Amino acid sequence: MKFFRKSEEDEQEAVLDELRQKIADAKMPPEVEKVALQELETLSKISPSASEYTIGLTYIDYLVSLPWNRRTEDTLDLNRAERILNEGHYGLYAVKERILEHMAVKVLVANRKPRLLIVDDEEIARKNLFHVLSRDSYEVYTAADGNEALDRLRSMEFDAVITDIKMPGKDGIEILEHIRTKYPDTRVIIITGYATVPSAVEAMKKGAFYYIAKPFKLEEVRTTLRQALEERKEARSVRGSVLCFAGPPGTGKTSMGRAVARALGRKFARISLGGMRDEAEIRGHRRTYVGARPGRIIEEIRRAEAGNPVVMLDELDKIGHDFKGDPDAALLEVLDPEQNHSFVDHYLDVPFDLSGVLFILTANVVENVQTALRDRMEVIEFSGYTQEEKAEIAARFLIPRQIRDKGLSAHSPVFRQEAVYKIINEYTHEAGTRSLERKIADICRKIARDTVSGAGTGPVEVDSSFVEHCLGQRRYLCGAPEKEDRVGVTAGLVWAESGGEIILVEAAKMRGKKELILTGSLGEVMKESAQAALSYIRSNAESFGIPDDFFEHHDIHIHVPSGAIRKDGPSAGITIAMALLSLLTGRPARREVALSGEITLTGRILPVGGIKEKILAAKRACITDIVLPEANRPETDALPDAVKGGIALHLVSSIEEAARLVLRERHPRTL
Repeated sequence: MKFFRKSEEDEQEAVLDELRQKIADAKMPPEVEKVALQELETLSKISPSASEYTIGLTYIDYLVSLPWNRRTEDTLDLNRAERILNEGHYGLYAVKERILEHMAVKVLVANRKPRLLIVDDEEIARKNLFHVLSRDSYEVYTAADGNEALDRLRSMEFDAVITDIKMPGKDGIEILEHIRTKYPDTRVIIITGYATVPSAVEAMKKGAFYYIAKPFKLEEVRTTLRQALEERKEARSVRGSVLCFAGPPGTGKTSMGRAVARALGRKFARISLGGMRDEAEIRGHRRTYVGARPGRIIEEIRRAEAGNPVVMLDELDKIGHDFKGDPDAALLEVLDPEQNHSFVDHYLDVPFDLSGVLFILTANVVENVQTALRDRMEVIEFSGYTQEEKAEIAARFLIPRQIRDKGLSAHSPVFRQEAVYKIINEYTHEAGTRSLERKIADICRKIARDTVSGAGTGPVEVDSSFVEHCLGQRRYLCGAPEKEDRVGVTAGLVWAESGGEIILVEAAKMRGKKELILTGSLGEVMKESAQAALSYIRSNAESFGIPDDFFEHHDIHIHVPSGAIRKDGPSAGITIAMALLSLLTGRPARREVALSGEITLTGRILPVGGIKEKILAAKRACITDIVLPEANRPETDALPDAVKGGIALHLVSSIEEAARLVLRERHPRTL
């Protein structure tokens, strides 16, 4: 029995020795290593049969497995990066340009010559160091005293400062204090002929990188300087970025994130935030029970085995909230570059540096993201695709992929361009390309079945008739929402999660008691827009030729069809106003015109967002004229001709201008 007990103790000691060696090999920060060793010491006093022993073993094993000092080197080749981005994505020029700009900044920072400042009142010492260090490819500046050094520091940034202590005016310690306060990234090396232990201790306490006594060896100065610059470079290069890809579904946000990781040569990790309600998913669980685990951020970094991966946080605008905490608030620390260098996961309970991580977030509607989170990221808009872009994407990517995935490579069908456009126009209604790929997949599956059953021989040519044979009757008609001009009915352009959409606004008048009836699952903002539109018309009835008492003995009903879908936002204000004016003046609204804009009680039209998506939605519906706010002219001018082509844009600043464009002459039968 005693022999068994001894064997058990030996086994425990062997396990602890192995962990001790792992801790030494992990090269963790000193404060983390101290925690790990304390935990190991605690384990040595606990019986292996205790549950705390298992919890402690798991914790230490997790600590040593994290990439505390492992990072991947960025591949900063712009030509290669541009080729990778173009290989998997057509269009999205603004997005690609922003990513290449991000890489270009990294290239410039990596290739910039280090800038040094030498401060010494001895001219010979200054000249010697200037001569030697200039030959080492440094950009070197000199200063004869502390005051001149401070002037230099105010005019430019330095990577390192080599300074003497005893000088007229401000001495080296005062320069050191000033630099540590104003320029914490600058490394300071003290070189002095009055070297004493107290002065060395004081200098190191105040933040000096190193302390060298005169006379010095040049090689010692060179070595120390290289170490200081390497430390500074590492501290600055690990700073990550936070980008947010915002746009409709199916526009390539997630795949672009993968392409960015490939272009940079970094590991890629994806975390879905959709429906996440528990704060512990981000911060982890505290180590109070056996099943406790870290949060998803730390877990994905551990799997990536690198401290600077590209981490994609998908569906940011669909985070949930309940009694388990607020994941949005937990993400604030993760994404804030001023805080995430010391992120504390509840399970780890020690700081972990997330500043080297490139975070890419995705959202369909960035306005649904918490304001504090939006302030911490740069939003890059992913707009919907034009018909021409969709056709090109189908030819380059979707059709070849579906042919390969459906086993048709040996008998590749040929998709004619007319067939692709027919699918786009008559079988899909989206800003992205997901439905388009599904329809192409449907056709390929039917071809695969015919091939296996022997009904088809040789390559199949997919034309318009074959598309209709495979997909059935068309689902969407290209045309204005209404077949004829009608009184009290106008078309509006709105921006939803799926991209731009067309909505109809209907207005009717009946005998009643001055009631404004609003139906169609309208949100508070749309209800207020309807009330503002009615108030404006009532206050300006005479100028539109409407009786002043039109509302005295009548009710007005405003309805937006598709009542099962909730609608909200300010963009429909001008559409509602035109529907009311059409109703009350008896002038039909032009069916080929669609509107978007916010209104005020004084009749002004204010700017709205999502201009490109709304124009693309109008083109899908074969609308020919669009009325937009004059304040949106910068956005419309910046749009490419491929987006604006075939559409007449009318920019207006008042309701009166819009009425002249939208309303026809009075209907023969006054309503």
